[in-house]
Formats: sequence, C-alpha cells, structure tokens
Amino acid sequence: MPFFPIARSTLRLLVTTLVTSVLAGSAPVVLAQPVSAADAIVLDAREALRKRDRDRLAADRAAAVVGRHPLASWVDYWELSNRLSEAQQPELEAFYARWPNTYVEDRLRNDWLLELGHRRDWANFTREFPRFRMNDDREVTCYALLTEHLAGRDVTQQAKAAWRAQRDVDEGCNLLATTMVEAGRFTVDDVWRTARLAMELNRLRVVRFAAGLVSPQAAAAVGELIDEPARYLTRKASVMGRTQSELTALAVMRMAWNDPGAAAGQLEQRWQHALSAELAGNTWAVVAKQAAFKLMPEAVPYYQAAWKAGHKRGATSIDWTDDALAWGVRSALRSARGSDRWLQVRQMIGAMSPAERKDPAWVYWEARAIAALALPGAEGDAARAQSRQLLESIASPLSFYGLLAAEDIGLPLALPDKPTALMPEEEARAQQHPGLQRALLLINIGLRNEGVREWNFWLRGMSDRELLAAAQVACDREVWDRCINTSDRTREEVDIEQRFPTPFRNDLLAKAREMGIDPAYVYGLIRQESRFVTDARSSVGASGLMQVMPTTARWTAKKLGMPFSPEMITDRDTNLRIGTGYLKLVLDDFGGSQALAAAAYNAGPTRPRRWREGPVLEPAIWAENVPFNETRDYVKKVLANAALYAAVLTGQPPSLKARLGPPIGPRDATIPEPVPDLP
Repeated sequence: MPFFPIARSTLRLLVTTLVTSVLAGSAPVVLAQPVSAADAIVLDAREALRKRDRDRLAADRAAAVVGRHPLASWVDYWELSNRLSEAQQPELEAFYARWPNTYVEDRLRNDWLLELGHRRDWANFTREFPRFRMNDDREVTCYALLTEHLAGRDVTQQAKAAWRAQRDVDEGCNLLATTMVEAGRFTVDDVWRTARLAMELNRLRVVRFAAGLVSPQAAAAVGELIDEPARYLTRKASVMGRTQSELTALAVMRMAWNDPGAAAGQLEQRWQHALSAELAGNTWAVVAKQAAFKLMPEAVPYYQAAWKAGHKRGATSIDWTDDALAWGVRSALRSARGSDRWLQVRQMIGAMSPAERKDPAWVYWEARAIAALALPGAEGDAARAQSRQLLESIASPLSFYGLLAAEDIGLPLALPDKPTALMPEEEARAQQHPGLQRALLLINIGLRNEGVREWNFWLRGMSDRELLAAAQVACDREVWDRCINTSDRTREEVDIEQRFPTPFRNDLLAKAREMGIDPAYVYGLIRQESRFVTDARSSVGASGLMQVMPTTARWTAKKLGMPFSPEMITDRDTNLRIGTGYLKLVLDDFGGSQALAAAAYNAGPTRPRRWREGPVLEPAIWAENVPFNETRDYVKKVLANAALYAAVLTGQPPSLKARLGPPIGPRDATIPEPVPDLP
C-alpha cells in the first residue's frame, strides 16, 4: 500500500476532529457498531464528498492511507472522483496501480470512461474500455459502440438495441444515435420505431429526441402532442406523408396513457384505416396495453383490433413489445371468457420473443391454455400431455409459478437436500477474502450502499460452493440481506437455511401468536420487505424490519394502545409489534386474503380495494393482473416465501394454493368494512 508522510501530531489532531464531527452527527449514516477513530476518517471522507469539500477529502485520503485503513481505497476513490473532470490519464493509471483488481478500480474506470466519452477522447477510451470488467453501464456501452463504428466496424444492430434501452436521454446514446443517423446506418424507420417504443414506455424525452433526428419541425410537433394530444388530433393530425402519420400515431398513444377509451375512439372513427398496417397495429397495441393496465374489460376487444389491424393488407407478423403482449395475456385472463380467454392467451404468448416465452409465468399460462383448449377424450390426449410437460418443466418449490405448476399436476415437492457441508478451506477462503471483508466493514460503519456494491462485485463468477461459503460469512455476521441474496445466486446447490433464514425466531413467533397471524406469512413478508435489516429505510421513508411508514406506525400504535414516538420505529421489538399488528388489521380488512393483504401492505389498501372490483377471479389470475410491476412481483414473492417458510418451520411439503385462498372479487356490500380508516 502506498505511503504518504504525515506528522503524528497532525494525524492525532485530525482523527480527534473527525471523530468529534462524525459522532456529533455531521455524517448521515446509520452505524451498526460504535465507530473507531480510524473508521471516523472514512465516514468524514464520505461526508466531504457529499459536500464537495476538496481540502477535507485530500486530508482524509492522506490520513486513511498513512493509517493503512482497509477502506483507504474507497477514500482514494472519492477524492479522485470528486475532481475527475480535471484529471488526466496518468493520474488514473496511478490509481489503478495503487488498487489493482479491486471494485473501486473498476468503478473509477466506469466513471473515467464516461468522462472520456464526454471529452470525445476516443484514443484513451479505446484503450480503457477492454479493461472495464463490470461493463454494466448503458451510456458507456453507447460510447463503446460509437468507437467501434468510427473504426469502421458494422455495429448497427447492437447500436439500435443500446439506444432503445435508454430509460432517459443521455449524452452517450444520443451521440451514438445522431452519428448513426448521419452515417445512414439508422433509417427513418429505425428512428420512428424508437420514438413509438419510447412513447409506449412513457419516456417522453427520448420521444422528443428521436423526433428531432427526423426534423426540428417533428420535434416541435411532438412537444405539442405530448402536452395536449386531443388538441393535436383535432387540429393538426393527418396522414399526409410518413412524418404526419407517425405523429398522429404518437398522439393517439399519448392520449391512451390517460384515456384509453378516447384513444380507441380516435382509432375507430378516424385513423385505423388511414394508417399503415404496422402503424395501426402498433397504435392499437399501445391503446390496448393501457386499457389492460387500467383493468378495463375493453382491453380484450382492443387487443383483437390490434391483432387484426397489424395483419391487414398482407402483413404476416406483428412487431409489438413483449410487455404489450404480456398485458394481452393478462387482459384475456381477467376479462375474456370460455375458449376466447385461452385462445388470446396462446395468441399473445406465441408472438413473444423466444426469451420471454421461457419466463415461468408464460410457460404456466400457456400450459393452462393448451389444457383448456384440448378436445375431450382421446383426441385431446396429446394436448394434455403437452400441457403437463410444460408444467413439469417449471415445477419447483422455489418460485410462485413453480409451486403452482407442481400442485396443478399433483407433483409431490420437497425442499432441496442440504448441500454437503463446507470444507474448512472453503470457509477460510471466504472469511479471508479481502473484498468481502471490505464490504462487511463498509456495512458495519453504516455505508451500506457502498458495502453492497463492493460485496456484489466479488460474487461475479463464483461457483456454487464459493457462493455458499460467502453467504455463510454474511449469515454468521447476521448481515441477512447479503446472506440471502448471495445464497439465492446458486444454481445447483441450494441451501434453504441460507435462503430462508429465521432470525429473531422466538420474538417473531411470539408477536405473530399475539396478533393471531401465520408466522410463515410474516417471515415471507419481512424477507421481501427488508431482508431482515433492522435499520432498513426505503426511499419513501418506510423503516425497520417490516418497513412501516411513520404515519402508519403512529396510527397502528394508537389502535394497539401502545406508546410510540418516531425514534422507536427502528427498534426491533417495536417494529415487529407494530408491523404484525398492522398486517393483522390489513388481513381482517381483506377477509383474510393473503394476496390482497400483501398488495395492500406494499401499495396501500386503497389500490387493491379498487383492483378487486370487476370479475371474480382465481387468485393467481388476480395477482398476475396487479398493475404495478413492483407490487405484482411483491405479492407473488411474499406468497411463495410464506409457502417456503411454512415448510421450514413445520417440516411439511410447501403448498401455495392453500395460501392463495378462495376466488377474489368485489367486497360483499352487505358486510361492513372491518377497518374503514385503514391507512
């Protein structure tokens, strides 16, 4: 490790000042253990980075390096990254030499590649990029593809994919797109297709930029139709030429975000026969997707209109996004009846990309559709065998659809056998791994975000045995999120005790019994909410093991008749009592439905009250139709987690269907709401 001379008296004074500053609360971190004088230097450096305090960062860097602190590389990284816009290549090379083969080396290389792209320093970029091991930055990818293009290589298809993957505009991907258009590698068709995709995904800045590649007038028109689509359609829309047709389609798509019915009316009354087959089909598909997202029964005929429009005038295939097709499946499951339901399910899944069709959700529903459409008797035996084969291919105790598939075909499921015990040398390698130790130290001093990034970096390329050993290190240190997430990465060797640990078992079981709720359900929810991190805090302010919002905690404490003040929310016992108490009230409000209660816990009770309106559905169909991606995933994972935890706690085979409960539909209006003021 490099050494920077510093007087001992100066170092003592610096450390004393930093400890006083950190302990006084200047650094916004949550400390897992009392901070040492040496660790205080690291915390102060992180605070100095936040404040862009160059002098303080330089002093902290010198102190961390001279003290040979295990996290000196991080302080060095913060100091250089804070002035990266002024740095030169030799400084970066010196940093790489100081900290070779570390996370911060690769992280700084990521930052430097972005800076080189911004400077248009393609010579140094081309030398740096092959050394970028994580290679997980979309904008860097766009810059790299640009350098490939400038070197004379054909990267047209990769460039299209990278540009369309933008969640928002960025300099690198915009420069790539502009260059490819000017070189004639991206056609007008490519640009308009990107604009339509961005409009479907509500990436409005990308829509504007793409239109600007066609003409300044097109960009100005996009600004108008985004702000007031109805006005644009009434006053300016036309199909006189390619640009006007595309703008009209974009205006209808934009209208669909707020009013799918009005957008469908525009298509039916004015535009569906005037637009090209591809454009009409894509526009209808976006309208149908928005209707499905809003749980409108009209989504089913809208999808059929999209399918018909997309195949008219000789067209033989459609070019919809997998997400639009997924909502076509969901709308059919929710709103279609009889054979029409299953015909549309097969239709939509059949049009998905090969990779998307392998998703267990679509394998499961395709199997259900094949079985439902099978002819009676011997004529349908082949179809029923195909359905069973699909279900067998995904049957597993470790996932929502894996559990459903197994139970549908009566396949007995047991928890995976525990892997062979780790050898002492396997344990020792994990315990002595410098990167994992740095990660745990970062987490221990309250820099969880940095610690998680460092930890995950070192998991890349690990074998199952190495992952199990690393997970055990985290389990032994009670860093439960790293324990679970690391063990979840194994492919063949599955350690259920690592993946589904039971921390705070006695306290949790007692609180669950006190509130009268299933402890496996509580465990399943906490695993999804906080991964058992007691001081976890979400971006919206939810805190503690059970991620309770402050207002909800106050309301629940009052209901339970217990004292409460805001600082108590991360106390483990208080959080458990309030969280289980609130969960019990939510379950009561939703008639004991674990699916509805999980949705309410994640998204608030108002939304699932609205989502349950409409047809009576089997719970799996209801869960698949939850509009929010996060909440849909959450509901399925909480229920699957609960099934696994029940098996862990009782030793019985896991079962999901019992947890899904009876069909879900509108609340019985004759029964009073149990908790009308539920927040």
